[in-house]
Amino acid sequence: MTDSELMTAADIPLMQGLAQRVTASRPDLISAGASYGELAWVWGQGAARYRATWPRRLWFSGADLVAWGWALLPRQVMRSDGSVREVTGAALSYQIHPDHTDLVDEVIEWYDGVAAGLERTVCPTNAEEVALKRWAAHGYQTDPASQGDDGDWTQLNARDLADLEPPALPDGFRFRTADEAGPQAAVQAHVDAWSPSAYTAESYRDVSQTAAYRGDLHVLVEAPDGTMAASTIMWFDEANRTIEFEPVGTHPDYRRLGLARAMMLHGMGLARAAGATHATVVCVGAPARPQARRLYYGLGFRELSRDVPLIKSSAAD
Repeated sequence: MTDSELMTAADIPLMQGLAQRVTASRPDLISAGASYGELAWVWGQGAARYRATWPRRLWFSGADLVAWGWALLPRQVMRSDGSVREVTGAALSYQIHPDHTDLVDEVIEWYDGVAAGLERTVCPTNAEEVALKRWAAHGYQTDPASQGDDGDWTQLNARDLADLEPPALPDGFRFRTADEAGPQAAVQAHVDAWSPSAYTAESYRDVSQTAAYRGDLHVLVEAPDGTMAASTIMWFDEANRTIEFEPVGTHPDYRRLGLARAMMLHGMGLARAAGATHATVVCVGAPARPQARRLYYGLGFRELSRDVPLIKSSAAD
């Protein structure tokens, strides 16, 4: 049984449920954009503005969701500095349960249908052997720009929470949570770290209304002058007892002070107290872009899987 329409808030828990089941047995198969936390984050930050450009399809076996595809079609992205970014191609997030790899071709054909005439991208993981062969058979090729030494391909990193060193902040800085600091501070912390950003108060409202969000696991670092100098959201998958950091950012005026390291150590301590035993975080894996990877490796994270960016030209139609 299948179902196809625009994305809704009610779809996110269903899709997260599949992410939890795949994570339990094959975490290396979690596709880009398909993790428990990433689903809530992407939906929340963009739903108000872009939902009309987000078709999706769900595949069920009985009552169980076993596969889904979520296409992000062309749109205008309004940013905090007043600039506008035109997204002219299509991108796909998807997930297929490993017991239902026979659905790969249906997912690809659905995507080709809703994105016909557009340049199309997708990022399966390097562990998806069946899917990689099928994407190639449908005309998708490796994207040299994304996969190069200076590309934007990403890797999933993981560590356990058994041994954590104590976090150390510079004098005058302190940890806060979004519950304590409030929505305005949480939004400003993200916009400052990621400027120019499309994140707004409306985005934060939708993020915080997802069932997966916990304000006590949304951590900030406050500078002596009151500026929120760094922030991260941790998404707690209670079924697998794992937390996912997404996003992690530091205000440009407060970088190289060890704030992100301290914040993540503090966050992992909070997560462990909440019942988590493992943590994950995604970073760009390209050799020429080592900054985030160096931070995460210094915190004990190691690569679990990496994505394989693929592209199909509009001319292929």
